[in-house]
Amino acid sequence: MEHLKYKEESYVIIGKCMEVHNNLGPGFLEIVYKDALEYEFYTADIPYEREKKYEVNYKGIILPHSFYADFVVFDKIILEVKAVRAMPDEYIALSINYLKVSGNELALLVNFGELRLNSKRIVF
Repeated sequence: MEHLKYKEESYVIIGKCMEVHNNLGPGFLEIVYKDALEYEFYTADIPYEREKKYEVNYKGIILPHSFYADFVVFDKIILEVKAVRAMPDEYIALSINYLKVSGNELALLVNFGELRLNSKRIVF
């Protein structure tokens, strides 16, 4: 069986996402799900940083525009939150770019906009 990177931490994060989705269901804006997740992380004493800023280094210079990861959980997992009808492949590419810039190895892409919570693990 394949070894999953940060298996236990991912399980905890997805569990909190499921808790939020079970209570709110689909149909809210992303910000509502982020607020609920922040509450869940805080009350469970899960270390997280919301809207963590990462600068983009291009050929040795820092570009003027940065990116902000929705959450960095356990100081090593990027959590990207979406609330769309279906998750297009562009979100996977975006998550890979976030991993490149941040130096992290795992992103969890979670969509609250579907009837069932949809999540993807992106490893880089």
